Amino acid sequence: MDDVDRKILAELQRDGRQTLTELAERVRLSVSPCHRRLRALERSGAITGYHAALNAPALGLGFEALVFVTMRYEDRQTVAAFETAVAEIPHVLQAQRLFGDPDYLLRVVTRDLEAYRRLYDVASLPGVQRLSSTLVMANLVEARPLPL
Repeated sequence: MDDVDRKILAELQRDGRQTLTELAERVRLSVSPCHRRLRALERSGAITGYHAALNAPALGLGFEALVFVTMRYEDRQTVAAFETAVAEIPHVLQAQRLFGDPDYLLRVVTRDLEAYRRLYDVASLPGVQRLSSTLVMANLVEARPLPL
């Protein structure tokens, strides 16, 4: 990966909807070499997809919590079952396995506190010893582009 590839990635993080012609102009390439580099970045896995950034509160999802999960059992089967169950909950926007205590951090979004409480009450996740939640007051930095 060279400086031109990094410029392409930076431009796409800034605006993923720009046309190939606009992208080529911004990185100072002609369209064909820009297209080849773009396809190579996609094939290499550096670009994993293209997405729209949505405003959760505007869509009625104004309640956000960080949930810390401590596991009771950490054998492979229990961990796999837990991770599969978490991946199937649509309100979990991010899930990260951590070193140390707690074992996992989940970012959860719902309509309101009542909807979160219902989700929290019914989420019977395999191997969990303890759940602890922190409510998000405000997102100060969100979906920041990766530093290149």
